[in-house]
Amino acid sequence: MLPSFPPATATASATPPLRPIPGSYGPPVIGPLRDRLDYFWFQGPEEFFRRRAATHRSTVFRANIPPTFPLFVGTDPRVVAVVDAAAFTALFDPALVDKRDILIGPYNPGVGFTGGTRVGVYLDTEEPEHERTKAFSMDLLHRGARVWAAEFRAGVDAMLDAVEADLQKQTASNKDDNSPAAAATFVVELQRCLFRFLCKALVGADTAAEPFLEKNGFWILDVWLALQLVPTQQVGLFQPLEELLLHSFPLPSFPVSPFYNRLYRFVEKHGADAVALGETQYGLSKKDAINNVLFVLGFNAFGGFSVFLPFLIAEVGRPGDPTGLRPRLRDEIRRVLLEAGGDTEIGFSAVRQMPLLRSTVYEALRMRPPVPLQFGRARKDFVLRSHDAAFAVARGELLCGYQPLAMRDPQVFDRADDFVPDRFLGDKGEALLDYLYWSNGPQTAQPEPGNKQCAAKDAVVDTACMLIAELFRRYDDFEQTRGYHTSYSYVLHAQQNVA
Repeated sequence: MLPSFPPATATASATPPLRPIPGSYGPPVIGPLRDRLDYFWFQGPEEFFRRRAATHRSTVFRANIPPTFPLFVGTDPRVVAVVDAAAFTALFDPALVDKRDILIGPYNPGVGFTGGTRVGVYLDTEEPEHERTKAFSMDLLHRGARVWAAEFRAGVDAMLDAVEADLQKQTASNKDDNSPAAAATFVVELQRCLFRFLCKALVGADTAAEPFLEKNGFWILDVWLALQLVPTQQVGLFQPLEELLLHSFPLPSFPVSPFYNRLYRFVEKHGADAVALGETQYGLSKKDAINNVLFVLGFNAFGGFSVFLPFLIAEVGRPGDPTGLRPRLRDEIRRVLLEAGGDTEIGFSAVRQMPLLRSTVYEALRMRPPVPLQFGRARKDFVLRSHDAAFAVARGELLCGYQPLAMRDPQVFDRADDFVPDRFLGDKGEALLDYLYWSNGPQTAQPEPGNKQCAAKDAVVDTACMLIAELFRRYDDFEQTRGYHTSYSYVLHAQQNVA
């Protein structure tokens, strides 16, 4: 069992006492290497942060964050780790922290992955280009909202048709023996669905116009994402090969560059209206407009959904349904659809009338945010306030907030480590949305050109709700189990709706 936080000592005072930040970076080379091995090999990210919080009896402490020694030249792994809900809010304050080139921490994959452009998420709010690129991203989402729900439904329908065909094959092969119930993998089909849908909704481009990308576009994005992120991620390969091959040096962009260029030309040719919007309305060059579109599409949207949606399906589809969630969700979803006149087209307006479904999605985002780490570099000396203590942070220090623990802060959330689907229902539950930080800001705040909150915050919640609603529109029940070998071994067991 993982160590837990020390219990709250008292209600936080208005002026908590100032104390030194506990923890140490250790000797040069050895200290970062030790922390890297703990993070990737011996403990894993969550236990890494939990153990240090318990050891120091503090939710703010010093540590080294990978990647580190030997070949990450210019990467300083020293951070001030933050794992409680109170101190975490400093990471959202542009007056306190600079977000320049620290999207995934002190390591920056470089502009080779983004066609030579420093895309918007790597810009700080004080850089003049930030407001223009953020406004451009928000405008892309606003334009895409007109077709978002319809294109997502079409993509999900195609995905589930493929899953059903696989289930039927499994059923046919098992009907004469005592084999287990039929099951079908779905993550590959989900990613295929996401790529097609996002191209249409964000870019206005139909992948059917490019057969190679229609078939392989999502694989290209997977490889493109992996080359950028793997040096910072626990992969689960055989050790020590993972440490030697994936965590010891930056991975280059050239293996994926020819395929990225095909995506670039696809957006240039078939997404001309989106590109022109960036050029004419926001003063971006054509190259920068296309590279920002691709980053929003591939990293923010496709990458985020690929991480989060399988987890959401896994939580709702737990074998045995220990919380009795699925019948309640099915009843709520079908009741709302029935009251709408039996309309089976699930859209934004429908899922916004499903409070249990929305609470379930919020809880999944609390437990497994798509981006677990948030970073910010102190613009100036300031006092970082936790629940019952305060810490002096020096200008230039890098803050590293680990969201899965900050959003499981026992001083804010009852049964903080449990998945509680109805946690955010009612007035008391809605008040907890102030502490739901997955979008680089509270759920109750709004993205603006001048802040760093996810531009698609509301669209992510609505889209996740639509996916679960579509599952229960089509099926009376489903279960999901995770395979043991790869992230693509998710299987779905579905009972067809015969009503």
